[in-house]
Amino acid sequence: MNVPPRRRGRWRLRARALYLLALLKRFRLPLAMVPVFFGVVPSIFVALYRGPLGQHVRFGEALHHTYFLMFGQTSLPYVNNTLLEVLNFAIPPLGIAVIADGVVRFAYLFFARQNLDKEWITVISETLRGHVIVCGAGRVGYRVAAQLLDLGRDVVVIEKRADAPFVATLQARHATVLIDDVKSPEALRRTNAAHADAIVCATDDDLANLNTALDARRLNPRIRVVMRLFDDDLGARVRGAFQAEALSSSALAAPAMALSALDPRIAHSFHVAGELMVVSDFLVGAKLGALTVAELLSRFGTVTLCARHLHTPRMHPGPEHRFRAGEIATLQGAYADYLRLREYTGEAEPPLCTAARTDLAASEP
Repeated sequence: MNVPPRRRGRWRLRARALYLLALLKRFRLPLAMVPVFFGVVPSIFVALYRGPLGQHVRFGEALHHTYFLMFGQTSLPYVNNTLLEVLNFAIPPLGIAVIADGVVRFAYLFFARQNLDKEWITVISETLRGHVIVCGAGRVGYRVAAQLLDLGRDVVVIEKRADAPFVATLQARHATVLIDDVKSPEALRRTNAAHADAIVCATDDDLANLNTALDARRLNPRIRVVMRLFDDDLGARVRGAFQAEALSSSALAAPAMALSALDPRIAHSFHVAGELMVVSDFLVGAKLGALTVAELLSRFGTVTLCARHLHTPRMHPGPEHRFRAGEIATLQGAYADYLRLREYTGEAEPPLCTAARTDLAASEP
């Protein structure tokens, strides 16, 4: 999904504002020392300094002297004043340790944001609350992150390889992407897992997913954990003992793949309480057009999710809605009910099977 230019501009402005606030928070000690070094200290020199001839100094001269003291240089002659001498000796190391070091680190972080450096990711993540962490930017991780972005959630993605296929796409969609090994002890800290709502472990390594989930729970006991596990037995144990959602890609895909092999009209399939449920589109003809949504539910146990006419969707039409010829109805129901409804509408055989029979008949002498 493309991000509109206006929305993209608002995001950039918000990101810069959050980044500035995060930097101000991180450098609060150097910032707090600035008025001390360039306000309080010069004022002390103005009040106490008396030159060899007893002359006073102006604030500008005192400020000039303080600035050069930070780099070990003096601009005022020596006077016999204990407090001023303490300042003359204390300011150079303190100034270098607090102010100069702060300026260098601030500049580094400012330019690091251009390269999506780990420090930049850490600073941005510190501004987030209630975000979702996605571990792995493969096909599954990308689709999860993209869906969360579509739902308006803040997402931080951890991916080991900078050249992974979907990293650039996620960055273009303004997801925060940390290039790091998810097994690194600092990776979750950099993504501010302590304040995240949920973490999705979607790498192709079961052990890495499990270890990451355990580390996330240590940092944030209330975080919601969703794991991708290839081992179904391990997934069952994790769900029971770890109180986490452990999903197997093969288990989720198996019903859809099996039914697609039998009937390409089935768009989605899943299990509910052991019952196989399917979702499919129906082109409304004469028989289906004679029914209302309520009558369809009563006779075939099928729920109407959407009715589209001329590309205008109507989600969850009311029970009194009567289907019209040419409408496309998206229906959900048990597989057995789906077969009964297909038979009722005269579509008992899937299109591929019908086409195959037609081709076979045409080829016979």
